[in-house]
Amino acid sequence: MSENLISIRVWGDFACFTRPEMKVERVSYPVMTPSAARGILEAIFWEPQMYYVIDSIRVVKKGSWVSFRRNELISRVSLDSPRTIHAGVGAKDGDFTQRNTLALEDVEYIISAQVFLSDLGKRSGQNLNKYVIEIERRASQGKCFHRPALGVREFAADFQAEPDPQAALERRAAEVREDKDWRAIWPEEDLGLMLYDVFDHRQRSQGFRWLTAEESEQRLAAVAATTAKPPKRKPKPSAGNGLPRHEGVSIKPQAAFFHAKIRDACMDCHPERVGIIANP
Repeated sequence: MSENLISIRVWGDFACFTRPEMKVERVSYPVMTPSAARGILEAIFWEPQMYYVIDSIRVVKKGSWVSFRRNELISRVSLDSPRTIHAGVGAKDGDFTQRNTLALEDVEYIISAQVFLSDLGKRSGQNLNKYVIEIERRASQGKCFHRPALGVREFAADFQAEPDPQAALERRAAEVREDKDWRAIWPEEDLGLMLYDVFDHRQRSQGFRWLTAEESEQRLAAVAATTAKPPKRKPKPSAGNGLPRHEGVSIKPQAAFFHAKIRDACMDCHPERVGIIANP
């Protein structure tokens, strides 16, 4: 097993991995997407100096389909002018509506992912093993940055670190199934086109982090020292005055898909083994 490979077992009462082709009503994929798996891992632990690449998703419990109604927002927050959110006002009363959701009930998965250093981590001389140990320690103790979710925030996920994903699959199958056969959980199925992620993993490898006010001032001073006319007064951090606010690359969302197949209760997700189809 690779030294940078980690495995986390997650489970919950409900899950909804929304299909993007459904415009209004939420309809879940029959299995967790790599994007949702990455979100769970980043909820447990994430630093700008590292990033995750999902290797595989093993299915312990497929779950059963369940349909219910939920209150959802009609309008979306503007990224260009999110003044109402900054003011703490929130959504208006008329912005809510009831929509149907086709979700999964009683699911359990084992996520395997590789941990890599981003360009920020490589430039700062970080140790990859340090992050792997930290992830496993936090998952073993039930610690997280924010509560992981199975597709949507309302469906909270419990989690536990597993040293061997295949051994964990066989152990859990023996515990929850009458036939104790892990292969019978999901023998084989072609799921067709599935959402892989909304962010390109190759761009995420560059890393991104916001600079502190002190770091911004230091970089501005370094730039001013190389110019003939330094600025008369120190500008405040903003998006349009040229003051450096972040390090790395800010990634724009771009949906990517892959041909999902399950064999022996395992879905291969590694981008080097499955063909990634970028949305033009």
